[in-house]
Amino acid sequence: MNLYVTNPLTDPRWSELVRNHPHSSAFHQVGFLQALAKTYGYVPTVVTASGPDCFLRDGLVLCRIRSFLTGKRLVSLPFADHCDPLMSSEGQFCEYAQWLQNAQTTEKLNFVEIRPRITVPSSVLEPGKKYRFHELDLEPNLQKLFSGLHKSSIQRRIQRGEREHLTYEAGTSRAILRSFYKLLAITRRRHRLLPQPLSWFENLLRFMGNNAHIRLASKNGRPLGAILTLHHRNIVMYKYGCSDHKFHSLGVMPFLFWRLIEESKNDGMAAIDFGRSDVEQTSLSGFKEKLGARATTITYLRWPRAGADASPSWLRKSAGLVFSVLPQPAQAVAGRIVYRHVG
Repeated sequence: MNLYVTNPLTDPRWSELVRNHPHSSAFHQVGFLQALAKTYGYVPTVVTASGPDCFLRDGLVLCRIRSFLTGKRLVSLPFADHCDPLMSSEGQFCEYAQWLQNAQTTEKLNFVEIRPRITVPSSVLEPGKKYRFHELDLEPNLQKLFSGLHKSSIQRRIQRGEREHLTYEAGTSRAILRSFYKLLAITRRRHRLLPQPLSWFENLLRFMGNNAHIRLASKNGRPLGAILTLHHRNIVMYKYGCSDHKFHSLGVMPFLFWRLIEESKNDGMAAIDFGRSDVEQTSLSGFKEKLGARATTITYLRWPRAGADASPSWLRKSAGLVFSVLPQPAQAVAGRIVYRHVG
């Protein structure tokens, strides 16, 4: 099989494939790829068995990351929880895998990595890191969805948020984005993590248009919690969440997630993709399950498996201790510098 390379940012066939392929997601959208390119300088590439003059029937989208700190690699895709190869047949993936292995050798890459949700056959790539993945089926009616929420941790907190008269707004305005980013900085500092650059969220909202959305909860004009979602066809993807932990007792995040569930159901969405969680993040996984989301396991594939991790755990922990004591403006600057090396 001959494989070809095309640029998804300029090849209109890619958007058509993403619109129609059953395994495509918000991460495949041109808007997400444009945000990656604009913010971090990653150059997206699609490998396909369809020639340049043919209808695009398949494609594996990748980004090349070239970093003097973390090395060179091909990833499908940076900052994506999952990204399935859009295949026309299951056996086709073996051809993709061989192409990736050849690219790793000829370009002297540290490793290549793909992040599929589906199970793909491969005698070349090896299993890498495993994650928990959560998805909420929106087929039941709202009453059943509410009854599926954990009674004390979620239902009662939603009711507390309503008693507190939390105000709610949704959109993509500059004011909403500023409130979201302020809360994100608070949350990332609490978790000893650098905040992503503001430009990343600006570019997501800019390039993804109606497929990106922020929901914000406030009290007496003070922002208390926010979530950012991405949309693709009939799937809503929860991508980022943040809050001021001083006000957790008011039920801010359960209040917001119930609004997300209500609106998604009323809009005819089929499911909410709650994304991945590290296996060791039992509290995060537990929270998603208390929202009624079903858990499965996704396994990334990599070659070589022993390739250096772009951000090994010891480095993340050490960096977290240092970054947690930096002033907030310095954290924002450090985030702009560091994240392009992490993807």
